[in-house]
Formats: sequence, structure tokens, C-alpha cells
Amino acid sequence: MDLIKALTLGAILSATLALVIGSQGTSAGPLAIHLIPVADARVYWSWPVFFGGSGLSFGLMLLQR
Repeated sequence: MDLIKALTLGAILSATLALVIGSQGTSAGPLAIHLIPVADARVYWSWPVFFGGSGLSFGLMLLQR
């Protein structure tokens, strides 16, 4: 259950950060933010931020046990 929570928090962090930085027109170097066209919408996404945020969230949940 903790893993599902961590993946959700990682996705929220990635979407929020990628939207703010990607809408400024930059890829933010090592964050590798890229535009994903979904139907008629534009979605910014970053896999490194997703994995890092998910790992950080999972670690914090393990520490709270």
C-alpha cells in the first residue's frame, strides 16, 4: 500500500514541477522535462522527477512506521 501512495505522490510532484518549469519553455537540463501530446491537451512530464519523488516518498513512509 505504501508503494501505491508513493507512486501517487511522485506523479503529483512530477506533474506539478514539470508544468511549472515546462511551460516556461525549458527542459531544465537533468530534469529532462518533455512535452507529451495527449489528444488535444499538452502534458509536461519528467521521468527523473517521478522516480526521485516516488523514492523519496516511499522512504519517508518507511521512516514513519
